Amino acid sequence: MHSRFLIETVASNPMRPPKRFHVYIMTNAPRSHVLYTGITGNLPRRVFQHKNKLVPGFTSRYNLTRLVYYECFVYPDAAIRREKEIKGWRRSKKILLIEWMNPHWHDLAESWADLHKPSPEAMERRKSACE
Repeated sequence: MHSRFLIETVASNPMRPPKRFHVYIMTNAPRSHVLYTGITGNLPRRVFQHKNKLVPGFTSRYNLTRLVYYECFVYPDAAIRREKEIKGWRRSKKILLIEWMNPHWHDLAESWADLHKPSPEAMERRKSACE
């Protein structure tokens, strides 16, 4: 009886997919001197924010719009540890990491351009609200 209840409960309450956490590196050009390591729970949205300079700070100041490396984690504490580890590395070690995954420093999010772009209606509302 207990197992039947469990099966019915799981069938009637499907679980959400697990949240993913990403550690990523942004830059502004291939083999650039400027690298930014960050962490996020939504990589496509965060990259859209960087590319469109929607959040003031280091990445918008240095025009860091190229995603050159990322890793995916299920547990946030593991992602935080990895971000801190990478941030503690010398630049040369970060470059080896990037080139291991992405030897030509391609923008790994180049085709994501419109993934989190607001609808034209939302853009128009935002525009009229600012006038």
